[in-house]
Amino acid sequence: MKIYLVAVGNRMPPWVDSAYREYAARFPRQCRLQLVEVASQKRTKTSDPQRVRELESGALLAAVPKNCRRVVLERSGREYSTEQVARRLRQWMAEGRDVALLIGGPDGLSPAVLDQMEDKWSLSALTFAHPLARVIVAEQLYRAWSIINNLPYHRGHAN
Repeated sequence: MKIYLVAVGNRMPPWVDSAYREYAARFPRQCRLQLVEVASQKRTKTSDPQRVRELESGALLAAVPKNCRRVVLERSGREYSTEQVARRLRQWMAEGRDVALLIGGPDGLSPAVLDQMEDKWSLSALTFAHPLARVIVAEQLYRAWSIINNLPYHRGHAN
């Protein structure tokens, strides 16, 4: 199974790239985490945020590999505990489909894209910088993998 993290933005600070790669490298061959970056639209004082959102949303959808379960990281989505993320990951693996997790840009995603998602996942009621969301998702997915496989990384409560 592959998990595609499809995200707007392709020039991240070095600490983001480093942290993301650290967690992505920990996944085994049977469950790979792969980043797919979509270029951000240029923003100026006269840019129309709705138009920028639509262009970025279209580019994100186009970058999602075929037949993937599509899950958007969205503030209005459902919050999951770490153990619930592990259960979701286990379900996704049992389905045998790849999964695409979409992270929009600073202006969010268009309603048309949000309506096409199979699930909406909120990382928190807090607002995170979009680059930080990549790192949080990668870490939580690795933690979920470690729970499923009884690895010592997660020392919290059993699922």
